[in-house]
Amino acid sequence: MIIDSERIASYIRSLEAPGSGLCEEIRRAALAEGVPIIRPETASLLTFFVRLLNPRNILEVGCAVGYSALRMSEAMPAACRIVTMEKDPARVQKARENFRRAGETGRITLLEGDAAKLLETLDGSFDLIFMDAAKGQYIRFLPEALRLLSEGGVLFSDNVLQDGDVLESRFAVTRRNRTIHARMREYLYVLKHTEGLSTSVIPIGDGAAVTLKERTIDPDGIRTAAEQRSREQAPELPEGQ
Repeated sequence: MIIDSERIASYIRSLEAPGSGLCEEIRRAALAEGVPIIRPETASLLTFFVRLLNPRNILEVGCAVGYSALRMSEAMPAACRIVTMEKDPARVQKARENFRRAGETGRITLLEGDAAKLLETLDGSFDLIFMDAAKGQYIRFLPEALRLLSEGGVLFSDNVLQDGDVLESRFAVTRRNRTIHARMREYLYVLKHTEGLSTSVIPIGDGAAVTLKERTIDPDGIRTAAEQRSREQAPELPEGQ
């Protein structure tokens, strides 16, 4: 039986209930303006984990206009807090306005700047980390993200299948996308092959990797594994797979 993945995705989306009226307004505006935001079916999975984990603290890497942070805020416990970050000034301004309109400025803290630098300044621990920034930078952010993730916490990484590009040989990917392609393969390999991490890659939306941190992970070990993997050629899939 041949499965039409796009028809399945469309059907799943048709089942999804929208977020609040404000979230739906933000979603529509973002799509109209070409701002990348989480897909409806992926947002449903993300908010499922928010409810399942009952977190005290959530970290979001990549805020855009605040849509996903607000979706999480609708699902999280009243005492939970979100720290999110964004470097684009126009999006920062829009996100802050959206948080104000939602009445969530007391529960959502938005940090402006480069995520790699901001992550190094954070202390404490987070029960859920949502990774949704520049895809080619995920592997760069990973050591600090795992340092901040609590034991038993979940790292939720969005857009890991890159519209199917990650499946392809590097020679089948446009030259400008080859670095991102290689880094995402590297990222997924490290998530799947690091002791103390348990990861499932889920073909929903544009692909989500859900990683459970089972024990303390040495950030230097992650950096070493990533550097070693980057020197190797990622395994190629057989033609047509």
